[in-house]
Amino acid sequence: MRLAQALLPDWLLLSGDITQRATTARFTAARVFVQRLQVSHLLALPGNHDIPLWHLPLRLLRLYARYSVAFGSTLEPGFENEALLHLTVNTLCWWRHQEEQISPSQVQCVAERLRNARPAQRRVVMVHQPVAAAPAVKEPDRLHRHALAVQQWGGAGVDPVVGGDIHCPYVLPLPAHCWAVQAGTAVSRRVRLGASNSVNLIRIGAQAEERATVERCDHDAAQDAFAPVALHRLRRG
Repeated sequence: MRLAQALLPDWLLLSGDITQRATTARFTAARVFVQRLQVSHLLALPGNHDIPLWHLPLRLLRLYARYSVAFGSTLEPGFENEALLHLTVNTLCWWRHQEEQISPSQVQCVAERLRNARPAQRRVVMVHQPVAAAPAVKEPDRLHRHALAVQQWGGAGVDPVVGGDIHCPYVLPLPAHCWAVQAGTAVSRRVRLGASNSVNLIRIGAQAEERATVERCDHDAAQDAFAPVALHRLRRG
């Protein structure tokens, strides 16, 4: 919270898994926490932990009921101004709890919107599961049809593709002249072995050759604060 108050970011991005078990109490607590950050704008996506696992009636008939009460009924929110086009893609399936997939029509729709962006706009897409795997990431953890998405979105000029899900922060170049930016675990105690809590600070670049910078901040338990540990400069090509 102190980091948000110090930096005053324009946007807060939540790439899913906002709760652990999608209970009403946890969604209420998450919403209160987000409001206390006092960030002007929010873009949130539901993750697989944000839909009911064992409540069969909700899972079949009202999959996003609890999520929508806390974070709104728009499941693929977006934003656009003169400098930025930010799109989100909901890839959850009610019949799956972990392995998510993106449909060809979703890929095509996002690619078309990217191609129609204004030349000066930076183009960001957020999904829940990763589109690229670091060495610590298992193949099934990647989004189904990730290769198709990367190929088409990269060709349409996307800059970073932002993701979450796996509690493992990294930045990787992608074949189509774009980047995968993965978030770690921000505030939950559920972190990967050897990893601490972390957040990514994404700054949209003003120069043509530098699309954005991504600064990773890890939580320092001794100082009880987030501190910068890595900086990535995302350049086209």
